[in-house]
Amino acid sequence: MTSTIAIAGMGWLGLPLAQSLDTHGFTVKGSVTQPDKVTQLQKSGFDVYPVTLSETGVRGDIKGFLNQVTNLVVMIPPGLRRNTGSDYVLKMTHFLTEIEKSSVRNCIFVSSTSVYGDLQGSVTENDLPQPENEAGRQLLQVEQLFFMASCNTTIVRFGGLFGGNRQPARYLAGRENLNGANAPINLIHRSDCIRILSEIIKQQGYGHIFNAVYPEHPTKVDYYTKKIFEMGMAPAQFAPPATSEKFKKVDSVNLSEILGYSFVNPL
Repeated sequence: MTSTIAIAGMGWLGLPLAQSLDTHGFTVKGSVTQPDKVTQLQKSGFDVYPVTLSETGVRGDIKGFLNQVTNLVVMIPPGLRRNTGSDYVLKMTHFLTEIEKSSVRNCIFVSSTSVYGDLQGSVTENDLPQPENEAGRQLLQVEQLFFMASCNTTIVRFGGLFGGNRQPARYLAGRENLNGANAPINLIHRSDCIRILSEIIKQQGYGHIFNAVYPEHPTKVDYYTKKIFEMGMAPAQFAPPATSEKFKKVDSVNLSEILGYSFVNPL
């Protein structure tokens, strides 16, 4: 294969995706925001460019990053959990302007299951998202922008990510009065994220929406109690669940029907 794949955001997920695609014969380019990471990754043999998005525009070598690229993976998180007041939609609008001036024809936009609200209960790709927080609302707006763009876009809505140094159970160990005991888990391991993105590229599965979440949904209290015990850490204490609580449970029909995908790592 000689196809060039550009990955906007070569971080916790983007870098191992680049490494995997490279082993499968793809030429890979990447972007990061920090100059020291550019140097570090270039020394490791990657073709990496400094690109930063802001409300005022795109800074860095965006032309070099997108030059002669037909397939683009966008995994730039909103960063709205820190309550910075950031306008993610405006940032991505500037980025899309650059994309539409380039040779990019196919795009994967990495989104999140946060576009669904808890009050929706069980959802699949066939359900219209009803976000309940600012991050979800802005993500949904950006999804729509990409779908209306000239490039052929697939949206991948990942559930909670874990793997490598990201183990959510560690952050809950020893804590008390945790909410959402009966909430169903909507998680996915990084290795399955990489395989799903790779399959979309290999199969040219563009123009679709994929919910990327394990089909198993144990409750939060059951799952994390077991994981924390296995790690030998102090147990977490959950508050008694309220009878009126409702939580989303995210499933996918498109992963199997369109990609023929089966999960590799057990939950």
